[in-house]
Amino acid sequence: MTTTQLVPILQTSVAPCVLISGSGLLLLAQANRLPRPIDRARHLCSLVKSNPGPEGNTYRAQLKIFHKRCNLLRNAVALNVMCLGAIATVILLLFVSNILSWPLTTWINTCFVVGLFCLLGSLVFFLRDIFVMLHSLEMEIKETGVQL
Repeated sequence: MTTTQLVPILQTSVAPCVLISGSGLLLLAQANRLPRPIDRARHLCSLVKSNPGPEGNTYRAQLKIFHKRCNLLRNAVALNVMCLGAIATVILLLFVSNILSWPLTTWINTCFVVGLFCLLGSLVFFLRDIFVMLHSLEMEIKETGVQL
């Protein structure tokens, strides 16, 4: 393959490469958020065990919230990883299509759309985690007697 044949392939790969870069940064942010609710949930588990009666109800309620947050973040990360996989497949199919002259346009378009839907789903789960986190904070503030 000559350089003149490679240039059009690289030009068509620019948009998916930018999407991979942005999605990778988003994945980093999502992955960095995950350890905090996991550690907090583990701490709450020990508090629930040491307070088995009604006095542990607050800890149980918080534990449910942190469990929900962990699930939301897990789903966000999983969808983001699927997005990265789909977009990497797009780039691979672009090269295969151009090198072997195979008509893979339908597959390329499908993988790109799947990648975008996965990215949107990941963003929805990520945003939902933020809303749940802020709701949890509001509950804790109200328990202190402060009016919001």
